[in-house]
Amino acid sequence: MLWSLIKITAFILIVTALTYGATMLYEVDGGATIAVAGIEFRLTTLEMVFLLVALVALVWLGLRLLAFLVATYHFLNGDETAISRYFDRNRERKGYEALSEGMMALASGEGHLAMTKAARAEKYLNQPQLTNLLTAQAAEMTGDRRKAEETYKKLLADDRTRFVGVRGIMKQKLAEGDTDLALKLAKKAFALKPKHPETQDVLLQLQADKADWKGARETLGAKLRSGTLPRDVHKRRDAVLALSEARDILDDGNSIEAREAAIEANRLSPDLIPAAVMAARSYIAQGSPRYASRVLVKTWTAQPHPDIATAFAEIVPDETPEARLKRFKTLTKATSDHPETKMLMAELHIAAEDFPSARRDIADLVDTDPTARSLALMAAIERGVGADDFVVRGWLTRALTAPRGPQWICDKCQHIHPQWGPVCQNCGAFDTMSWKRPPAGEVSMPAGTEMLPLIVGAQPAPADALPDDAETIIDDTK
Repeated sequence: MLWSLIKITAFILIVTALTYGATMLYEVDGGATIAVAGIEFRLTTLEMVFLLVALVALVWLGLRLLAFLVATYHFLNGDETAISRYFDRNRERKGYEALSEGMMALASGEGHLAMTKAARAEKYLNQPQLTNLLTAQAAEMTGDRRKAEETYKKLLADDRTRFVGVRGIMKQKLAEGDTDLALKLAKKAFALKPKHPETQDVLLQLQADKADWKGARETLGAKLRSGTLPRDVHKRRDAVLALSEARDILDDGNSIEAREAAIEANRLSPDLIPAAVMAARSYIAQGSPRYASRVLVKTWTAQPHPDIATAFAEIVPDETPEARLKRFKTLTKATSDHPETKMLMAELHIAAEDFPSARRDIADLVDTDPTARSLALMAAIERGVGADDFVVRGWLTRALTAPRGPQWICDKCQHIHPQWGPVCQNCGAFDTMSWKRPPAGEVSMPAGTEMLPLIVGAQPAPADALPDDAETIIDDTK
């Protein structure tokens, strides 16, 4: 509607300007005299302008007629396509002009104009791979998904444009949320162009979402071979996929294959905490505690984590608290100043009922870097030494409002997860989990930070008259 109004207004302005110009020329004095064969023709200024315009038109028509006559001459001399080529050139010229204008309209965000120019180009050109592509992209821009999908389907018929058609329909299905069909289309697009970076990324993301770990590893290998993924990143992500595959195998009841997959995941990325824990448990199940200990010590040195301590305790489940304290020194000796090591040692001393040593372990930690866990440990220590209830309650009150310490957080959307996973449950990003401190104010606490005395069996005496939330925290020390 607006475009039609603009065209009508422009037409009226042009007609008005031409009329005004003709009136001004008519009123101009003077003219010209032309003598032909003794006959004189006197022309006014307005007549001269009309004559000039007519002369230009005649020259243009003459050139066109001359080109047609040349084509006719070649046709009469045996070139059967000369005349058809003459008309085809005119059509191609108009078609390519419309195509060029359509591309410019598309680049400038004028979707409807681009579709109009695409239709005009399709009328003059026999180039559906170009006009259909322009039409599909213009339809996407205007929000006409049905038209876009229909046009992309036309591109599937030509080998030269099949990839573009598959990719276009794939994007349509992703926008609609039909991930099952999008995955099939992504596999087809990947088969057509295995080195296409965007297709690789889409296929890898969809395979991870569908837990197709084996297929995702193949896609990841293709990214490495095509040079679109650095080798170190590939190694890390391949380990994540191998670990996820091992978990699925274990869920299916095949423990032997799961052990092998877990060990492979740990070999690919020794600092991947869940892989190290699963590999260590695989070694324990195989009766190889020495290998399990070696794996856990190596990973703990890179990144201390409660799950590693839990798995390390499982190597010798029935040992005494004193023996456990001695054995854990091999795990913690390289990271004695790390907060996780200090809290672990405090837990072990609590389990051995050596409360003064436990206090020394975390005395500076509760002042310099207090967390809910370290403050709850201090409450357990105070209870262990027989302190009054109000002292225990004071530490618990601080613990209720203290930061929760490191947790599994998505690097992309900062969503906190109770457990590690290969894919973020919030944004769907792959391999973005990091063990780090959450933003201030977050209160969720993953199961992985439960205190080691749950495993080693510390049993502090119950306290009376404590708030419900305080009882919950103190119960974590049991």
